[in-house]
Formats: sequence, structure tokens, C-alpha cells
Amino acid sequence: MRYLNALILCSALLPSLGQAQLLPSVANAYTTKAGVREFTLGGSAAANKDFDNTFGGINFSYGTYINETQEWVLRQSINYANPDRGGASWNGATRLAFDQHLTARGPVRPFVGVNIGGVYGDAVRDTFAAGLEAGGKFYVQERTFIYVMVEYGWFFRRASGLDEGFRGGQFNGGVGVGFNF
Repeated sequence: MRYLNALILCSALLPSLGQAQLLPSVANAYTTKAGVREFTLGGSAAANKDFDNTFGGINFSYGTYINETQEWVLRQSINYANPDRGGASWNGATRLAFDQHLTARGPVRPFVGVNIGGVYGDAVRDTFAAGLEAGGKFYVQERTFIYVMVEYGWFFRRASGLDEGFRGGQFNGGVGVGFNF
């Protein structure tokens, strides 16, 4: 829970950091444009309040900017769970996301977005998933950044269950590194 709270706090602070004044030459160094591609690699972890049901995983994504601030992203997550009852299991999620970056220039790029896809594996019922996401990218070099992201996702078997599933959703978070090319 502390991990999730830290991710939410970082995401809340990122928009204000994005407003920092930069020298024009520095601000323009981190500009993206239509056709720029992106690859990220990161990790995630979570535990229940008793720390007897945990999971950890890796996340990677491939995205393409359609202009300076909008991006289509294909995300893949692979998680290893070790529940308190039963054996260990592997689970995965594949999602297509659309992200809107709130700033077009500068080393701090907060974003919000939506995603839809599927969840599958040993310990989950194969189902569709949808989510809302927010996060930020902090560029450490012109084409290299560190990201933090929080997602609220929910599961549904049919389109008619989309509304009902929202109330039973879950928070997920991740941090990692990304590259533009």
C-alpha cells in the first residue's frame, strides 16, 4: 500500500513540475513529434495488507506518437503471484492504450490515458479489462526517460458488464525506463 501511495503522490506532483521554467534550448531538446516511437521496460509489485499474498512483474510497451502530445501504446505485463493458499502462478495482461501528454516540451511530461485489453493466466479468469491511467515521464537525456504510472483497471466478460465492473476495479502501478527512437 505504501508503494501505491508513493506512486499516486508522484503522479499528483508531476503536473506542477511540468510547469517549471526552462531555457528555450533545453525545453526544445525533449520535444516529440508525429512518428516518434517509444519503448519502455519496467517493474511492478504489490501485496495485501498482511503481506501473505504478493505479486511482482515486468512491464514493457511499444508506442507511436501521432503528434507532439498524443500517443498510441501497446502494453504487456507479466506477473508472478505467490498466494498464501495454493501454488505460485503466472498471469499476463495485454492492453492497447491512448495517452494524452499534458506538456509538449521540457524534461517532465505528465500524461493521462485510457486502455482496453485482456487479462489471462493461471490464477485469473481470462477476461477483458479496461482502465484509466496517469503518470509522468522525466527525461534524463534527450531520448531517455524514467517513468512512473498508476492505473485503475476493471474486468468484464461482456460489454454489458463494463459499468458494473468499474466498482470492483483495482489499482496497479509501475516504474521503469523508456527510450524514444
